[in-house]
Amino acid sequence: MKFENKVIYQIYPKSFYDTNNDGIGDLKGITEKLDYLKYLGIDCIWITPFFISPQKDNGYDVADYYNIDPVYGTMEDFENLSKEAQKRGIGIMLDMVFNHTSTEHQWFKKAISGDKKYENFYIFKNGDGENPPTNWVSKFGGNAWEYSKELGMYYLHLFDKTQADLNWENPEVREEIYKIVKFWMEKGVNGFRFDVVNLISKPAVYENDYIGDGRRFYTDGPKIHEFLKELNKNTFGKDEDIITVGEMSSTSMENCFKYSGKDENELSMVFNFHHLKVDYKNKDKWALQPFDFQELKDIFNSWQVGMQKNNGWSALFWCNHDQPRIVSRLGDDKNYWKKSAKMLGTVIHMLRGTPYIYQGEEIGMTNPYFNKITQYRDVESLNYFEILKNKGLSSEEAMKILMERSRDNSRTPMQWNSNKNAGFTQGTPWIDVIYNYKDINVEEQIKDEDSILNYYRKLIELRKKYEVISLGKTIPLAEKHKNIYMYKRVTEKEELLVISNFYGVETSIELDFNIEGYENILNNNNENTKLEKIMVLKSYDVMVFHKTK
Repeated sequence: MKFENKVIYQIYPKSFYDTNNDGIGDLKGITEKLDYLKYLGIDCIWITPFFISPQKDNGYDVADYYNIDPVYGTMEDFENLSKEAQKRGIGIMLDMVFNHTSTEHQWFKKAISGDKKYENFYIFKNGDGENPPTNWVSKFGGNAWEYSKELGMYYLHLFDKTQADLNWENPEVREEIYKIVKFWMEKGVNGFRFDVVNLISKPAVYENDYIGDGRRFYTDGPKIHEFLKELNKNTFGKDEDIITVGEMSSTSMENCFKYSGKDENELSMVFNFHHLKVDYKNKDKWALQPFDFQELKDIFNSWQVGMQKNNGWSALFWCNHDQPRIVSRLGDDKNYWKKSAKMLGTVIHMLRGTPYIYQGEEIGMTNPYFNKITQYRDVESLNYFEILKNKGLSSEEAMKILMERSRDNSRTPMQWNSNKNAGFTQGTPWIDVIYNYKDINVEEQIKDEDSILNYYRKLIELRKKYEVISLGKTIPLAEKHKNIYMYKRVTEKEELLVISNFYGVETSIELDFNIEGYENILNNNNENTKLEKIMVLKSYDVMVFHKTK
């Protein structure tokens, strides 16, 4: 499948649509909403894990890769979803978690029962005297090693202690993974997103990290490219219609050239998260600061230029199931909700790469601003609420940070209409619905021509209509302007110019290039916008101009 002009829609099934009223979304719920997704215009849906799981990390702790957790439905439901999606020309991308399994997985159970074959499926080490093997910190807080009293050794878990890291050095582990991928390919799946896949190659020697949290030893590890090339060759590489994307944690651009390089035979594209750390104080997720706009622009510009120079390809996104809602984060969800949501959407969709829309982003869903710890569900948030208080913060201060940073911000139920529970369920939702669902929902926005939803439909249409959006080169402009992010996209035949104001104040810019021949094809201010030598942009304005050479 050509992926340059495609748009992918991410579904977090637990919160998408519930058909059996148990308060949890399900596979049938996705099938029921396929016509809506067709209306939006997307090409493929990425569904986060729905495999059998104890749900300690919302399904990213997989206990059985071949079967569907009954909470989401049955294999028959999945096969029906696949068939109905195909009828509408919509592909299905599955989320594969191969850095670790749940400790409930049969492999792990066999490992701790003394089966040497399966012990070698994981990373078990002896302690360092009284201490764990290393001082590495888990991504969810605390040490990254857990003691197994059954074996008298520690196992590595870069995430929750119920998520034991797999030993990719073992060829038998890799063979099992190829079998899983091929199983789902035979079910008609035509895309795979690989969770934290750049962490699968661990170092030859495990040592303490005295200057960081350990990630420098296992991120983009020594054999990562070898492992990905082998995975490609043995599974999806045989089918050119399959789109693959790797989630790359704390990666480097140089590695991403290889992960997604045209002739590298690894993956179609990569997610990186550098642009979503610009509001982390001292790069600490749990410390707040206003976002650094210059840093945001520098990251976008360097990745756009670097990836195109090296034939790499990026997955473009603001939101996912792990990130706060972008309109609450970089926009203004109180005073300029609609306008700032449209501006942010435009900036991402006009860049070089494949855009991903996370459920609810297309209607401008906001953070829920939960103010009681009992409203939070995420293991990371609950852990960090205690960690922050242990560091001396008051409950109120810790809560303010959770309101901004919690992964639950993006996991609240999809807002379909103004009925009870936003039309998500007739039961009691597993997590609270946001208070503003009567104003922000799909039903209202379908009716409103000027809605964020109908604007997103235009963004998708433009990518299909103008080749310059899918294939053009990016040329950064106005790189040091304090309020404006501006760039061109160019091919031999076309040019696109995008000008956006990231702030709620009026600003202006003098253009230092020939402005003849540009036609305004999109804006969020409903004005007949002409390209002038001096452009004045009101709060959160964005404009897209097109020119045929």
